[in-house]
Amino acid sequence: MDIELFWNAGLGRCEWRQRPDGQLAVDHDLKTAVLISLFTWRRAEADDTLPDPRGPRRGWWGDLLSARQIGSRLWLLSREKQTAEVVRRAREYAEEALAWLLADGVCAGVEVTAEIVQTGMLGLHCRFTKPDGTTVAYQFDFAWRNLSNVTS
Repeated sequence: MDIELFWNAGLGRCEWRQRPDGQLAVDHDLKTAVLISLFTWRRAEADDTLPDPRGPRRGWWGDLLSARQIGSRLWLLSREKQTAEVVRRAREYAEEALAWLLADGVCAGVEVTAEIVQTGMLGLHCRFTKPDGTTVAYQFDFAWRNLSNVTS
């Protein structure tokens, strides 16, 4: 069981919540894994164009110790224009971040759709097929300008 993360679209971040008994909310292991995978900063690849060319390549220090990185490169899109190419990259970054769910057998299928929901807003629709065949879907919409602030 994991501490449950809740997506706060208005603030562009994840939050913890307390149950009525004062304890942290737990459960929803898949949702928490998806939120961490999508909305933590994965280190930029050497050939990635950084939003600020003088800025850091970000990422979690623990990735230096592992062959598999945690998080996504969605933060790289924070200063991009809203084009079809950028929407395609958003989908690819999300698929890359969620690929471990397939590799580890957590899910039998992962489908990601990215779109411009409205001016200044990117949307990700993620559908997961569990090993037992049941499906669950999550929708994430966030302001384009907040992409660099999205953390969990």
